Amino acid sequence: MLIGILETGRPPEELQIAYGSYADMFKRLLGEADSSFEFKVYAVLDNHLPASPEECEAWLVTGSRHGVYENLPWMLKLQDFIRAVWQAEVPMIGICFGHQVIAAALGGRVEKSAKGWGVGLQEYTVKQHQDWMGEQQSITFNAMHQDQVVELPANAEVFASSEFCEFAGLVYGGRILTFQGHPEFTTEFEESLLKLRRGTVVPNPVADQALTDLESGEIQAEAQSGQWMARFLKGTS
Repeated sequence: MLIGILETGRPPEELQIAYGSYADMFKRLLGEADSSFEFKVYAVLDNHLPASPEECEAWLVTGSRHGVYENLPWMLKLQDFIRAVWQAEVPMIGICFGHQVIAAALGGRVEKSAKGWGVGLQEYTVKQHQDWMGEQQSITFNAMHQDQVVELPANAEVFASSEFCEFAGLVYGGRILTFQGHPEFTTEFEESLLKLRRGTVVPNPVADQALTDLESGEIQAEAQSGQWMARFLKGTS
């Protein structure tokens, strides 16, 4: 299966040498879950978009430092493409900004949350089991966001939630799957990112608590979420 990675953001330059791009992180996560996957990267944030939804067999929208409500030209083009993918019934996955921009493209609303920053390990309760999921009751990802989906599109179903983020996991007609958290972020990358953004982007107390939690918490992203996404994509192809 050829997966088109729609690159909407890149890690800080200081971290890219050690950890690679966001596209690299997804290649690792999904490649470990299914070695038959192939990948093609489109630098959407540089206005490089696919010619059609059928150019790849599935799509994945990465995270970004940008907010959906900025309505930059490349974001508007991306939303047009997301709607075309939905109409063409091609499977798609969205992560963090990807989760948000898909919701916005299909009729939802995203805003900067009054709850502040959700960073570090976040546990999400499974509200609605899906065929590709198994029977577990919760999943833990790293997170790095202040924006949230606050109004759902009409065709979205919530399958994972937390007290901090009500609409943390969404599915759309069995064809689109999105997470607010970052299953592609390893503990090491999240720790490095938090230390870099501590006090400049993320308030010191919030970052410090997240760093403490990372020392004792258990991330489930690599163990489960890669398999979840792989099974979802294979089941929709």
